[in-house]
Amino acid sequence: MLSFATVEKISVKIINQSGFSLPAYATTGSAGMDIRACISEPVTLQPLERYLVPTGLFIALPDGFEAQIRPRSGLAIKQGLTCLNSPGTIDADYRGEIKVILINLSNEAQTIQSGDRIAQMVIQQVSQINWEVVTDLETTERGSGGFGHTGKI
Repeated sequence: MLSFATVEKISVKIINQSGFSLPAYATTGSAGMDIRACISEPVTLQPLERYLVPTGLFIALPDGFEAQIRPRSGLAIKQGLTCLNSPGTIDADYRGEIKVILINLSNEAQTIQSGDRIAQMVIQQVSQINWEVVTDLETTERGSGGFGHTGKI
């Protein structure tokens, strides 16, 4: 059985201008850390309205890593608020403020308060590739089938 205590932890530099605690894992098995809105006044989103929400967080990821910004399931099911461009990618060389594109998919106006948990951030290791230009690809059972090719929806 894998123990999360043995998972390698990396050090990431962070500037926190939000006035809120640093993003943290809620449980020992959590993959994501909640991040909060850092806004000067409440923002009300009408149905289908979107807003770029600042967080007051700035990070310096090591090369070979990315931060993914993902929706919070509770916010989506309870209020209809979710992230666009999801998952959003924060590259290792980005040094600007982390901001989250939220959209209100509910039928009612939804208000975001400063300090609300608006998204979760997952740190992942990534690989970069070198292209190998060829004239043919090896065949597979699936081939070029996609978008419902198995007949299962």
